[in-house]
Amino acid sequence: MSHTHRERINVPSVHLHVDPLSHKDIVDAVHKRVEVINKELLDGLEFIGSYPKSVTFFGSARFKEDNPYYMKAQRIASLLATRGFAVVSGGGPGIMEAANRGASDAGGNSIGFNIVLPKEQVMNPYVQDHVDFQYFFTRKVALTFSAEAYIYFPGGFGTMDEFFEILTLVQTHKIPRVPMILVGTDFWMPLKHFLENLMYKTHQTINKEDVDLFTITDDEDEIVRIVKDAPMRKE
Repeated sequence: MSHTHRERINVPSVHLHVDPLSHKDIVDAVHKRVEVINKELLDGLEFIGSYPKSVTFFGSARFKEDNPYYMKAQRIASLLATRGFAVVSGGGPGIMEAANRGASDAGGNSIGFNIVLPKEQVMNPYVQDHVDFQYFFTRKVALTFSAEAYIYFPGGFGTMDEFFEILTLVQTHKIPRVPMILVGTDFWMPLKHFLENLMYKTHQTINKEDVDLFTITDDEDEIVRIVKDAPMRKE
């Protein structure tokens, strides 16, 4: 019995000649990338260093201006800006926009650290001064460098990454302990229960005191007080 069906093999219609990268090509590419990384780190750290008091906001880029968390972030940023704190965000929409908007409307310093993407992230119109970054990790270093406090609103994977990054650095004493304020009790309390009940009590993968490295609150006066009472970073 003859086979009426044959497996079709896809082959290129044109044979392309691709030269393998030489060792020199690889070394040159690495050096160029390191130069960009080094410049981004220096530029970002020098930039934020020019603002002696700052607070970094994190949270979802998807929230619109009618979202309660957007409005709350805007109010808190305004309160902090009037007390002399520069408000720092990733420069994009959502919570980032709300924070920059609150600071700008209050006449304070509104800072954005923008990431350059293939589909360009649109910087929100409330950023007064900014630095652009090619790499997420250099941007994150600048966002988390030497702020007096870090305020986290509900968000996605990026927000969680930024939260656990700072939490780990504080837990391992790589940076001094600073206020980490989680705004949104309904969003953050289940995570705290996970840390307490599973990570600490069930599996002992963290210590009891590790769960006390952050504060969950919706009280705006308390948030402002925590930030005001935070130790000033050393110059």
